Amino acid sequence: MGQNLALNIAEKGFPISVYNRTTSKVDETVERAKREGNLPLYGFHDPESFVNSIQKPRVIVMLVKAGAPVDDTIKTLSAYMEKGDCIIDGGNEWYENTERRQKAMLEKGLLYLGMGVSGGEEGARNGPSMMPGGSFEVYKYIEDILLKVAAQVPDSGPCVTYIGEGGSGNFVKMVHNGIEYGDMQLIAEAYDVLKSVGKLSNEELHHVFTEWNKGELLSFLVEITADIFGIKDDKDDKGEGYLVDKVLDKTGMKGTGKWTVQQAADLSIAAPTIASSLDARFLSGLKEERVQAAEVFKSGGFSDILSEQVVDKEKLIDDVRKALYASKICSYAQGMNLIRAKSVEKGWGLKLGELARIWKGGCIIRAVFLDRIKKAYDRNPELSNLLVDPEFAKEIIERQTAWRRVVCLAVSSGVSTPGMSSSLAYFDSYRRERLPANLVQAQRDYFGAHTYERTDMEGSFHTEWFKIARQSKY
Repeated sequence: MGQNLALNIAEKGFPISVYNRTTSKVDETVERAKREGNLPLYGFHDPESFVNSIQKPRVIVMLVKAGAPVDDTIKTLSAYMEKGDCIIDGGNEWYENTERRQKAMLEKGLLYLGMGVSGGEEGARNGPSMMPGGSFEVYKYIEDILLKVAAQVPDSGPCVTYIGEGGSGNFVKMVHNGIEYGDMQLIAEAYDVLKSVGKLSNEELHHVFTEWNKGELLSFLVEITADIFGIKDDKDDKGEGYLVDKVLDKTGMKGTGKWTVQQAADLSIAAPTIASSLDARFLSGLKEERVQAAEVFKSGGFSDILSEQVVDKEKLIDDVRKALYASKICSYAQGMNLIRAKSVEKGWGLKLGELARIWKGGCIIRAVFLDRIKKAYDRNPELSNLLVDPEFAKEIIERQTAWRRVVCLAVSSGVSTPGMSSSLAYFDSYRRERLPANLVQAQRDYFGAHTYERTDMEGSFHTEWFKIARQSKY
């Protein structure tokens, strides 16, 4: 990804120096630059000559694994840097680490920027979405470069903007990844229902997702999902099998989804769709246990519920499309609420509509849907939740019946849909004027004297529930 970003910068006409501890990677990058148009890219095999090759005040972008490797790289490079120089961390770093480094660098007279970069290797080469946060002075110094390197969206502009102070850039990228977790899980559940309940073949799934990518679900993730269903297994001697069916059902992760859920809990922000996607990855990792559990329940008499289901394919496809879209609204609503809560806590002043704008291109969650989100926040910057935006509320109302049918069908078929189910529960909880939380609070007061508020008068109250209950029994 670092190599591709460097080539992107060079292709835009900005001379760039590159360095890596593994010298072969430096040489490979230089060779690529020659092959791809004799781009102004220069390689260095040692940190001192690399730093000295850069025009002052120097700006160095590093893309290394989060944590200790970042600190090690900073230590190596800063030994040759001078006051006024800057380091930009373009990796997926924990935002508090970025803020710690900003303070440490400032003490040395150096500047520091934490910049989330989304789009993977392809995005880095052809135009990513970038989320720089930290020193505004540094951002203005490199703004011209970022504006040209970023993904370009017609009628919207470059997919980059100054996010805010401190670790805001890394935090926003972290939540972006959390939303990405939710998006991928919801798409996987749509696939599971269509394949396991609807009995759609890979050819049919390829066609369905291709068609979905022409409408309201138009997005990078739906596009690549359609592609995946069309790819045959080149290791299949008969050439008949599809690669997706040979991929082990065990999902990896790098930590940003977990950080997102932890932050949601710390800030008391409900994010059940994102949390369920993380749980789904945890459960996928228990492959051996799941194989054993399947055998236990099968031998114990658990019937194959799926074989009993008969469905109308076309109706199911339409229902799943609507359920997926409605669930996505909930997932994005949760992510945006988390960003807003952190912005308030830290005083970052983040603009949610602007974040939706820079996610419209280049990044993994890019989608036509994001333009709707931007417009929602443009209409009302203080919007409490995307669910109550008039347009999104109307769309959910129109789709909720199909959404409920899909979740009910999945439950009755024994197919887990944690993302869609938790999204629906989130919607149903948020739209209800009164929840059964009154009973939970009464229980808390019963066993722990935690007090409660009343609906008919002000103040906090405590009742001797145990004493009254005992008296009524005798």
